[in-house]
Amino acid sequence: MAAADARGRGGRFAAGRLLLITAALAFLTLFLALPLLAVFVQALAKGVTAYVAAVSDPMAWAAVKLTLLVAAVSVPCNLVFGVAAAWAIAKFDFRGKSALITLIDLPFAVSPVIAGLIFILIFGTRGWFGGFLRVHHIRVVFAVPGIVLATIFVTFPFIARELIPVMQSQGKDDEETALSLGATGWQTFWRVTLPNIRWGLMYGVLLCNARAMGEFGAVSVVSGHIRGLTNTMPLHVEILYNEYNYTAAFAVASLLALLALLTLAGKSFLEWRQPELRHARAQGGDRARRKYP
Repeated sequence: MAAADARGRGGRFAAGRLLLITAALAFLTLFLALPLLAVFVQALAKGVTAYVAAVSDPMAWAAVKLTLLVAAVSVPCNLVFGVAAAWAIAKFDFRGKSALITLIDLPFAVSPVIAGLIFILIFGTRGWFGGFLRVHHIRVVFAVPGIVLATIFVTFPFIARELIPVMQSQGKDDEETALSLGATGWQTFWRVTLPNIRWGLMYGVLLCNARAMGEFGAVSVVSGHIRGLTNTMPLHVEILYNEYNYTAAFAVASLLALLALLTLAGKSFLEWRQPELRHARAQGGDRARRKYP
């Protein structure tokens, strides 16, 4: 009787597991795989020649170059800030530590469109610094500097948030040992701290770069939509789609989709190369929530 009950429970468990797996796969197929496939199908709907012509258009190339430029500036800035903030939070105790953690999470809570409006309010023609910038012939809003600032704002939590739990899980023992043996602060950072966090740092840089290249909301507000000058790839896709140039829109969108796939592949590689990253992030996040509720 007991054996029959056990077999019945095992059968129900297997059926429930199969049902959950089927539902998860159906959801991923419907909301992820099919839309991604549709992008490439629409991009190649008129043939390879039309696709190549769309992605080699001068306006498309200008958008690609601007996107790469913005990422090349914003990601290193966020790298420096992320490492410094994570090192301070994970390795030291000081007043305002919980406030710093809250500020790091601010871009996650604020809509990117609101962030763009903030930069308009500060650096626009009628903004707080608008008069000063106009007198000195400095353009921030509706120019590349404004796009860079908006991108830095929406992407700066990514590296810090990846490094904080990694550094917290490692503790302070290695650094304290190096300092006790006579190493300077810089020597300790370059030879002890940085090698220990290199995979987490690469993981954060990867996510930060993907968000920087795909950012739309904040950049849309501060760019001015000047074709060939202030249009990034997402903005260029929007303009082409609004002009009913669907093939060109999906062709440029396919480049962003390829970027997403490369990011996913890089993310999977880093998790495979350093499997404790996920555990460290979860463990460090739980510790931070307990210590700084």
